[in-house]
Amino acid sequence: MENTAYLFLWYFAAYVLVTLTGVLHTVFNITVLHMKSMVDSPGMGEGYERTKPWHPLYNIIIFPPFAYLYLAGLHTVTLQTAVWTGLLWGTVTIVIDVIGWVLIKHPWSLTFKEFYVDYQPWITLIYLTIYASPLIAFGVMKLF
Repeated sequence: MENTAYLFLWYFAAYVLVTLTGVLHTVFNITVLHMKSMVDSPGMGEGYERTKPWHPLYNIIIFPPFAYLYLAGLHTVTLQTAVWTGLLWGTVTIVIDVIGWVLIKHPWSLTFKEFYVDYQPWITLIYLTIYASPLIAFGVMKLF
């Protein structure tokens, strides 16, 4: 694949930005809106739970522009390149998520059930968004 370093640079930039947005939204809910934290309530806490419907939105706003930046840097942009980029980005996200949010234990880690069952439909919408982001970017490139 052409420009593999940029493929991962733009992916990781988007992933980090989405993750930071979610964390900052949770912190905002707890500190400014005075919602309960995970210490004060069951599960991840009200401050986090209230952010869940926003998670797919963060991804649909952030990932397509980063996919656009990657695709725009290629000499030739094809539908096949966009499809392969989406497959790679979505699959890498699933692997990173299972390692970083389930297998590695930390204060915000979740069980498999919490992440893949209780987090529905949000996690599915997030993954669909990431898989589709390069296709969205490709469509925008072809329109303009």
